[in-house]
Amino acid sequence: MKPAIIIHGGFFSESSGSEEVKTAKQEALKEIVNKGYDFLQQHTALETAAYTVALLEECDLFNAGLGAQIQADGKIRLSASLMDGKSRKFSGVINIEEVKNPIYVAERLMAFEDKVLSGPEAQQFARKEGFGYFNPETQQRREDYLKKLNESLRTGTVGCVALDKEGNLAAATSTGGKGFEMPGRVSDSATVAGNYANEVAAVSCTGVGEDIVNAALAASIVTRVTDGMSLENAVNRSFNELKSFDGFAGVIGISSKGEVFHYCSHPYMVWALSSGQSEVFS
Repeated sequence: MKPAIIIHGGFFSESSGSEEVKTAKQEALKEIVNKGYDFLQQHTALETAAYTVALLEECDLFNAGLGAQIQADGKIRLSASLMDGKSRKFSGVINIEEVKNPIYVAERLMAFEDKVLSGPEAQQFARKEGFGYFNPETQQRREDYLKKLNESLRTGTVGCVALDKEGNLAAATSTGGKGFEMPGRVSDSATVAGNYANEVAAVSCTGVGEDIVNAALAASIVTRVTDGMSLENAVNRSFNELKSFDGFAGVIGISSKGEVFHYCSHPYMVWALSSGQSEVFS
């Protein structure tokens, strides 16, 4: 099986909208997808998905990890999840604070019986497992918060879907939320609506979390591929269902047949893919 990897950086509308920011995001995605593809040559899809999302979390151009959005009470809470298509195991953290890479905390939870943790308990688990203190706030996000520029800053998540040389699939997704939300809100990113994989297909979502959850989007797409639809047709069918409530979402996905597909209901989701050669679209 020829390895492949596709990543997304959320919707471009999350940013200030300038061409300079758009270009910077494209260049960052290109660099990260190439690093992810190189890593994939000697690692599993699961390991690669976590590694690549961690790189996205460490880039302050995106709303995950460093540079994540600030919630209504002035705090940053992060959510991330990981799913292994081969084992059907899902793990995640919800509203975790003060860690650098929530995706790595989610990856560590794979080895535990209780695989999804939230809030202070997720942070306590991270500390016990050796994840130190980290403040993901940037000056720009603080300025955005203080000026309450929430209308143009509500969407954006990062994700990775990988297919390794053994034919195994994995998906990983991480977010800083939509910004200015009610503390305690749970997004789609650490649920099977926003991040799902099995042995047939894997999908990572971005957009408005409530819309994605309402459509059970990632799980719906993967289920349809499992039932025999092509990845493209499964995505199109699921997005047609979003239209009934004007759902805002974007997805990236790979099937076990090597199909790679991306789609968004609104323009300007930034993404990159590599199967030996990188490509970027926005």
